[in-house]
Amino acid sequence: MESTLRLGPLALPLAPLLLIFAWIVGSTLHERLARRAGRPAGARHSWLMLLLVLAAARLGYVLNFRSEYGAAPWSMLDIRDGGWAPWWGVSAVAAYLLFLWAARSPWRKTASLGAAAALALWLGGMALPQVVPVGAGATQAAQRNGLPEWQATALDGTVVSLPALKGQAVVVNLWATWCPPCRREMPVLREASQQHPQVRFLWVNQGEDQEKTARYAAQQGLPAGNVVLDTGSELSRMLGANGLPTTLFYNAEGTLVARRTGELSAATLAERLALIRR
Repeated sequence: MESTLRLGPLALPLAPLLLIFAWIVGSTLHERLARRAGRPAGARHSWLMLLLVLAAARLGYVLNFRSEYGAAPWSMLDIRDGGWAPWWGVSAVAAYLLFLWAARSPWRKTASLGAAAALALWLGGMALPQVVPVGAGATQAAQRNGLPEWQATALDGTVVSLPALKGQAVVVNLWATWCPPCRREMPVLREASQQHPQVRFLWVNQGEDQEKTARYAAQQGLPAGNVVLDTGSELSRMLGANGLPTTLFYNAEGTLVARRTGELSAATLAERLALIRR
């Protein structure tokens, strides 16, 4: 499950923040150990390993979802979608370290210790939110991992009750017309809803009136029965949503299996849809 860190109005994804922190710790350890052994710091190895992690992790993800990225090749470079294959990055660093050992580089031991420390910190940091939930008071509904007890009125006048949707896969998108990433991802969500009619897509507008929401939904071609008004942003508070857009993915059993805070691309959406359609 994707975790975020709230800093004032900003909702930052936890994984890249942990990667930066782990890299700083690992590179500092490597360079200090190298100096203690009477060698230059060897900072280039730290930077090369960071670049390898990022390049390999992105490449692995793009290859896994090459058909989605192939439809819009430029989107391969747009890392805002959060599409990474972490173990490709780990494998690339492991290969680099093997090269250092095979070449009997004087930095092979210090680089290996730094990389090991960075990996341990990253894995521990990623596991921590699963063990110690952050903001438990604000996210009780999300932590229960089930469709929350919430209902509201759609643009066509029908009442949409989330618990009543149990029995089919559901995608809940929290959005607003003033939110640029919400607008950018809207065509991707609309197209996916047409390609997967067995999945119920709900666009739950946060904090805006019916007129503004209806006008924008009509421009985007969204079905009125799937655009729901939440003028008080009640659902965001119930789900502990730290920013917009936030998209939640529930399987047919009503269990929350994936969550994304931030813009979705065709690839990152396809990845999460596969989870709820199993």
